[in-house]
Amino acid sequence: MSLEKYLHNLHFDIDKVSPPDWEVDWEDAPLPYKLYRGLPVVPLSMEVPLTIEGCEAPATLDLRRIGHFFWYVFGLTQISQSAFSTESKEQEVDLMQSYRRFAPSGGGLYPSELYVYVKVDELPAGVYHYDAAHHRLVMLREGNFDSYIARTLGNRCDVSDCFGTVFVSTMFWKNFFKYNNFAYRLQGLDAGVLIGQLLEVAKRFGFETGVCFQFLDRAINHLLGLSEKEESVYAVIPLSAEPGVSFTSESYVDGSVSSTELCRELPAIQHNHYVRSRKVIEHPMITKVNEASMLESTQSFKQIKGIKSENWEVQTIALPDVKRLSYDLAAACRKRFSPDIDFVLGKVTPTQLATLLHEATASFSYRNDLDCAHNFEPRVSLYSCLHHVEGIPDGAYHYDGHTHELRQVHLGDHRLQLQSGMSMYNVNLFQVPLCLHVAGDKDIFISELSYRGYRIQQMEAGMLVQRLLLASSSIGMGGHPLLGFDANVCDEIYKMESQGKTSLIQIPIGFYRSRPWLRGSLQS
Repeated sequence: MSLEKYLHNLHFDIDKVSPPDWEVDWEDAPLPYKLYRGLPVVPLSMEVPLTIEGCEAPATLDLRRIGHFFWYVFGLTQISQSAFSTESKEQEVDLMQSYRRFAPSGGGLYPSELYVYVKVDELPAGVYHYDAAHHRLVMLREGNFDSYIARTLGNRCDVSDCFGTVFVSTMFWKNFFKYNNFAYRLQGLDAGVLIGQLLEVAKRFGFETGVCFQFLDRAINHLLGLSEKEESVYAVIPLSAEPGVSFTSESYVDGSVSSTELCRELPAIQHNHYVRSRKVIEHPMITKVNEASMLESTQSFKQIKGIKSENWEVQTIALPDVKRLSYDLAAACRKRFSPDIDFVLGKVTPTQLATLLHEATASFSYRNDLDCAHNFEPRVSLYSCLHHVEGIPDGAYHYDGHTHELRQVHLGDHRLQLQSGMSMYNVNLFQVPLCLHVAGDKDIFISELSYRGYRIQQMEAGMLVQRLLLASSSIGMGGHPLLGFDANVCDEIYKMESQGKTSLIQIPIGFYRSRPWLRGSLQS
């Protein structure tokens, strides 16, 4: 299968992506976190604050604060046990245990990992892995790598002014074991959700950030000691405790740098780590598309313009003026819930809808290495099928964040079409008042950024999804991101063909009933 066909089927014909006889070996499932063995470790403070709102930044950045930051970004926050009845005559019950974090993940598998190049007084400068299972840093390589990392980014960021640089990677096997080749689509979205969480937490900690989607892959993987057939970095995020750190989409210097040149500067490292699976099956399509997405030279770095909305001659509905939400991020994270059979239909007010859409899109703005200077136009946008919203006719709408209006696309109750387009019936969409879709351009990412553009688009969609989930949680609703839907059905409802867009992910949002469960916190 060609890569073009593979990416097309990932979105429009998912049954052709994975073998029809694929069976999941749950007994040999990998761990949802990576464990290194035999390396120096730095324990992080377990006394994590219950809130991060209104915390004043200390005069000097310390390891304690860094530990709190990583816990809120990607630490283990909840243990979940589910009971299933067996088919035996004794009516035995099987327990399935999973570990959850504030950022959601498809199937709770968490294919992403976090690494950080950090420079603070309390530990040696170097590259570390964030061990979520033990809430600690594991040293992978000691030294000052300011110049090395800056050059992998095309000198677009002054890394020497940053106390840390975060690397978001994907371990392919961690969700390939369940989803086979469909895992590639999930991995980009999972990375994006994690990045969205990281950026929101960074705001509360007063850190300056920027997201680099373009970097020299092999040089970064070489720095971290990653095997590219097993794991690869998807995004690089510099962190600074000082305002005004230099971060631009344009290179500071002329000339180009290659991965080959940089890799010669550092000796190769290979560390022992544990994944639990005794048998790891190869994933040639994911390996192939990952290799095709890599950038070898900084000459390949590009800037692209955002997708500007067309001026459709359609009826619009002005939403109530609302201010940005002021909410406790920690409380919203703890409260966040993904309903499925738990949705309960309730009437949504125009103010609730306006608050949700405005907060998600307003918080989405971020610095990155793709945008032309002073020209941030979002490359992903929001569409919604509404039902039972006070004063707004049932129908399909596009949300215009600039004018804070709903643009009418297709009036009517579309719940039956949406329900019939789902591959699984774990969510009753007839109980959902807001079914949102993050949409993106079909071609511009591929035409401008080649195969790398596909995963960037998925990451940006995931970043917006996380903003939606946080906003919905803060106003008392729940959202359940879904990929098991027919994009063709949704694109037809929204008449996206003429716009060259497509639905990337579906997020039913609404009220829900509480489950009868026992809950406990892992927070001290």
